[in-house]
Amino acid sequence: MATKTEATVEEKLRALYDLQLIDSRVDEIRNVRGELPLEVEDLEDEVLGLKTRIDKLKTDVETINYEITAKKNLIEESKTLIKKYADQQKNVRNSREFNSLAKEVEFQELEIQLAEKNIKEFKAQIEQKKEVIAETKERLSERETHLKHKKSELDAILAETEKEEKALLAKSEEYQEQIEERLIKAYKRIRNNVKNGLAVVPIERGASGGSFFTIPPQVQVEIASRKKIITDEHSGRILVDPVLAEEEQEKMQKMFGKI
Repeated sequence: MATKTEATVEEKLRALYDLQLIDSRVDEIRNVRGELPLEVEDLEDEVLGLKTRIDKLKTDVETINYEITAKKNLIEESKTLIKKYADQQKNVRNSREFNSLAKEVEFQELEIQLAEKNIKEFKAQIEQKKEVIAETKERLSERETHLKHKKSELDAILAETEKEEKALLAKSEEYQEQIEERLIKAYKRIRNNVKNGLAVVPIERGASGGSFFTIPPQVQVEIASRKKIITDEHSGRILVDPVLAEEEQEKMQKMFGKI
């Protein structure tokens, strides 16, 4: 191929259309993968989130168990104090001392009642959290199985297409280097603005590929002459004639077959 400064319009058109065919092939490969990489990523995030939730719930249960132990210790301390105060009541000198100790006993009995109530509430919380842990583990198991399936599906597709995609991306870079920067910028801009990524299209049945807008015969003649780069006034796509397109498609198919 001629250098950038020597390239004719026809050579530029051929190079641009070749680049389009390479990039379209990459698009096809990525479409085969579809949403799988994102699905795998989302599933991985979900699995991680579920594991984090289980860990937090287990920590909550440990904390509540610690609180139960503390309340049980408090009950034992209160019982010890009640026994102590009861023993002291036997040796009081007057009713005032007796009543004072009776109040202490009553207070410790209330402490025991409150601690027992707390323990009951804590145990209910543990049961509720254990239920949530069981449900979350079930959900985690189901999502991990789904993730494993999706990962193997993605790995199989990657194994089939990764090598070809890398080779095509290298070819795309190689072809871009052979085309002047101004045209590459225009090509990329058009490619980003159109839904199917087609920036260079052949004329099909009197209209630009994928369009229903007819191209005037005079413009079709100009395109076929390959003397200047012509864009579709409706879509902005660069247009090439069907003969050139067919020739380049045959050439590129042979190249794809070797990748």
